[in-house]
Amino acid sequence: MMTVHEVSEMTGVSIRALQHYDNIGLLHPARRTEAGYRLYDEVALERLQQILLFRELEFSLKEIAEIVDAPGFDRIRALDQQIELLTLKRDHVQSLIDLAQKLKEKGVGTLDFKAFDTSRIDEYAAQAKASWGNTPEYREFEEKDRDRMPGERQEIFAQMMGLFVEFGALKDGSPDSPEALAQVKKLQDFISGQFYQCSDEVLAGLGKMYGAGGEFTANINEAAGEGTAEFASRAIDAYCAGKAHPSA
Repeated sequence: MMTVHEVSEMTGVSIRALQHYDNIGLLHPARRTEAGYRLYDEVALERLQQILLFRELEFSLKEIAEIVDAPGFDRIRALDQQIELLTLKRDHVQSLIDLAQKLKEKGVGTLDFKAFDTSRIDEYAAQAKASWGNTPEYREFEEKDRDRMPGERQEIFAQMMGLFVEFGALKDGSPDSPEALAQVKKLQDFISGQFYQCSDEVLAGLGKMYGAGGEFTANINEAAGEGTAEFASRAIDAYCAGKAHPSA
């Protein structure tokens, strides 16, 4: 566990910003001390990394919260976009360095303004930003979530975690057992009803994310027991494989 001061020193994010993230529900500490001081664990720090990388894509804090809290959040896709944008920014900085060195060597008579052009960066950031809000799943989620009160959202996510608790009760069995496959169908129907239409393709992607070892894995295992997220991931794989290749 790290204190808010230690997190601030390590990340360069001000204590005031971390407090603000907590107050708006974007980044809660893992727990607080008896004196009320915030403490952050690895899961919270991983989420902070995502927040800061999305800030590089020029998302607002409100937009970031909506994306990282959405059930269909694809961490790998986000990282791919962030890597591309940061690479463009690195190349831009290198161009400025090259220009400065040229000016130093050849004098101020060198007229070259291409290095100041940020249009590729701006265009990519805009495309990446638009991609998160333009999927049918995201639009449907946004429509369903628009009028919900915070308490309603918490209740829905609590119900979803309850489904994973039920997965936890099955994890000592086979992921392709009738009970496990029925639980996958129950999860799929819940996501379709509360968030967005959860097709088999979307479900397969969620399954990979649940077992990928990131924040989703940690949250599920914390709520439902160690190994539950990985078991649910395998059960989803079995369910989707069975749908793709039904027995004769």
